Amino acid sequence: MKKWGKRLGGVLGFLVVCALIFYAWAWWKTDQRLAQVWTIEDVDIPVPFPLTDTELQSLREERRAALPPEPELDADDTAATDTVADETASTENGDPPDEPEVDVLAGVDLDALALERAVARGEHLVNAIYVCAECHGADLSGGVMIDSAVMGTLLGPNLTSGAGGVTAQYTPADWNRTVRHGIGRSSKALAMPSTDFMRMSDRELSDIIAYASSLPPVDNVVEPPSLGPLGTVLIATGALPLSVDLIDHDREHLRFPPEEGPTAEYGEHLAAVCTGCHREDMRGGPIEAGDPDWLPAANLTTLQDWSYDDFVTAMRDLKRPDGSDIRLPMALMAPYAERMTEVELQALWAYLETAEPLPTGE
Repeated sequence: MKKWGKRLGGVLGFLVVCALIFYAWAWWKTDQRLAQVWTIEDVDIPVPFPLTDTELQSLREERRAALPPEPELDADDTAATDTVADETASTENGDPPDEPEVDVLAGVDLDALALERAVARGEHLVNAIYVCAECHGADLSGGVMIDSAVMGTLLGPNLTSGAGGVTAQYTPADWNRTVRHGIGRSSKALAMPSTDFMRMSDRELSDIIAYASSLPPVDNVVEPPSLGPLGTVLIATGALPLSVDLIDHDREHLRFPPEEGPTAEYGEHLAAVCTGCHREDMRGGPIEAGDPDWLPAANLTTLQDWSYDDFVTAMRDLKRPDGSDIRLPMALMAPYAERMTEVELQALWAYLETAEPLPTGE
């Protein structure tokens, strides 16, 4: 019996040593991956975006419509006006001089107006489309992404200008690297889920920067991420991929998002933020970069029996057509869906209706 006990103890000891060696390797491998330096080309993104020609034309029309009407002339005034016109017509070339056109935009601070509109668009993007508060908190002063003894602790940084904020010295190029590429100012990989944002247009990113910069400063020092044993092993083995590894860093970004409307094109653009869970082709399956406790993402290519109303109910009320509940992590999205416009929801549905049915991902 003692002999078997010694053998068992020896086996267990050997397994413990192997586990320690494996974990030491995983720690070293993860450290190497996180220390890798990434270089991408800087982009020029104005903050805010200037008013477009369409916006300027619309603004001119609004101000012209707001001008007081010209006073009506009686018969004597009309005759006097005709006389003046006849006298003015006797110029050197026989043509009356042109009346200078009134500049209805004179005195309008176009830069301030552009910033005001950018902040409003950015607020909607943050709170309805790109779900930034889920990681960075409702006031963007920091939040919890993962807090697990085995996975590790990953806190969303403070994006305000208060003490502990990380963006005070950020340039638009820094924002671009962080948000759309998952690369920090140190040129090393971040835990940012940038696969969800890599199709974000330049103006959308600019609007988000404008909004974040407009928020009141909040003093909140956020601790840096720390990996637990399981998180370390998953990253080392590639089972938990980093966004920086999954992104085509040479792809060109749209300057502007597609035109807003209940179209599949606009819906596909909005659905980019869904790809982190539901995959590029919307077939769903296990969520690679998510919490191991999360349920697999639903296959969104198999909704042929759903109606638009079913889709809206699922998004906002977390109920499927059969009455079953939609659970985490999708349950986190309901508050954001509540803030989406009807056009945005219609566009998402229009896009999903175009999807070819696919087998659920593995």
